[in-house]
Amino acid sequence: MTTLLADREIDRLLALHPKGFDLSLERITRLLDRLGNPQDRLPPVIHIAGTNGKGSAAAFARALLEAEGLRVHVHTSPHLVNWHERYRMGAKGGGRLVDDAVLAEAISRAAEVNRGEPITVFEILTAVTFMLFSEHPADAAIIEVGLGGRFDATNVISRAAASLIMPISLDHQSFLGDRVELIAAEKAGIIKPGCPVVIGAQESGTAQDVLVEVADRLGCPVSIYGQDYLAYEENGRMIYQDQFGLMDLTPPRLPGRHQFANAAAAIATVKAAGFEIGHRAVDRAMANVAWPGRMQRLPQGRLSDLAPEGAEVWIDGGHNPGAGLVIAEALVEQEEKISRPLFLICGMINTKDQTGYFRAFEGMARHVYTVPVSMSEAGVPNAELAVRAIEAGLSAEPVSSVANALMLLRDTWDESEAPPRILIGGSLYLVGAVLAENGTPPT
Repeated sequence: MTTLLADREIDRLLALHPKGFDLSLERITRLLDRLGNPQDRLPPVIHIAGTNGKGSAAAFARALLEAEGLRVHVHTSPHLVNWHERYRMGAKGGGRLVDDAVLAEAISRAAEVNRGEPITVFEILTAVTFMLFSEHPADAAIIEVGLGGRFDATNVISRAAASLIMPISLDHQSFLGDRVELIAAEKAGIIKPGCPVVIGAQESGTAQDVLVEVADRLGCPVSIYGQDYLAYEENGRMIYQDQFGLMDLTPPRLPGRHQFANAAAAIATVKAAGFEIGHRAVDRAMANVAWPGRMQRLPQGRLSDLAPEGAEVWIDGGHNPGAGLVIAEALVEQEEKISRPLFLICGMINTKDQTGYFRAFEGMARHVYTVPVSMSEAGVPNAELAVRAIEAGLSAEPVSSVANALMLLRDTWDESEAPPRILIGGSLYLVGAVLAENGTPPT
C-alpha cells in the first residue's frame, strides 16, 4: 500500500501546526463542530485509557468482536511505521488499515475546514478518526486515548458503551502530575455519567480508589479486576471468571503473564458494552489476537538476519518502569521454556525514566547496547543512555545502530553457548524504525 498521499497531507500539517500535545478540548471541539460533529454519529464506542496495556486491551477487544463476525473500527496511537496504522476500518472477515486515498482525503477536508487556525496535528488526526468512523458503517468502535484522558482529544465522545481504565503508573508526569492519584484523576476523565466502567488490574490501590470514587459519583456500573472478574493460569490454560461463571480458554497468543489480565479486562469490557460473545468466539480471539511491537518476535527480515544464528529476537515498545517490569516477567517465562543469555538493544527518549526502566532487567541482562532513536528529536544520546543503564546495575555500551549491535553480537558470539535472546526496546519510535528497516511493517 502506498503511503504517499496521506504522508504528503500530514507533512503539510506538521509544517503548519505545533508538534506534541497541548491538553485542551477547545480547539478540537471547534473543528468537530464545523465538521458536523461526527463524534456523535459513531457506532457503540469502547474508550480505553491507562498508562500501560491500552494497546493490548484494544487488540483483545477487536479480536473478541471480530470473532463474533462484527465489523470493528479501531483507533490507536502512536503508529509504528505508517500513519495508517492509527485507523483500522471495520469490515466483514476482519478490519483493514485505512486506504491511503481515503485517509488523505479526510485529512485534507479536516485541514481545509480548520482554516489554518491554531490546533495540534494530533487533534486534526483525531478529528479524522471521528470522520472516518462515522462515514463508514461498523458495529463497534474501539478508541484508545492518546495522552491522559480528561483533556485528550478523543474525550469529546459524549457517551461510551463502556470505558476501560488499564493499569496506571507514573508516566508523562510533566503533563499529568507526579503522583499516581493525580494521573488516575486525569485518566478517570473519560468516565461518562451512567456509562459502564471497567477497571483493569491496578498496581496501585490509591489509583483504583480514585477511579472507583469517580465512577460511583457519576452513577456508573463498575467492574474491578480481582473483585468482579479475573483471569489465571491453570494446567496450561487461561481461566476467565466473572459473575456469570468460568471460561476455560486457550492462553493468549500475546506473550507474557500480564496478558492474562489484559485479556480479562477486554472480555469484561466487551460484555459491559452490551455485546454477547460466546465461549467459542472468546477462545478464537485468544488464539488469533495480534498486537505489533509489543513482545513480538521480530519476523525474518533484513535486520533479524544479522543476529547470531539461532538467536531469538524480540521487540517491545514499552518505555517506562511499569512496562519494564512486565517485559522482564515475560522474558522470565521465555527463560523457563528455553534458557538463553539475554541481551538488550535499547533506545529511549528524554521524557522517560530511563534508569527506572533498566532496573527491571537487573540480574537478567548480560549486556546492554544503547542506540540512538533517530525517529524522535527527543532521543537520548546513546552514550548518555549507557550511563543510565550502568546506574541501574547493568553492563552497557553505546553503539551507532541496531544493525551494528546485532552484527557486533554475532561477530563476538561464542558458538559453544546457547544462541542468545535479544530484546530490542525502550521506545515505540525505535521499534517502528526496526520494523521498517527489517522490511516487516504492521499490516
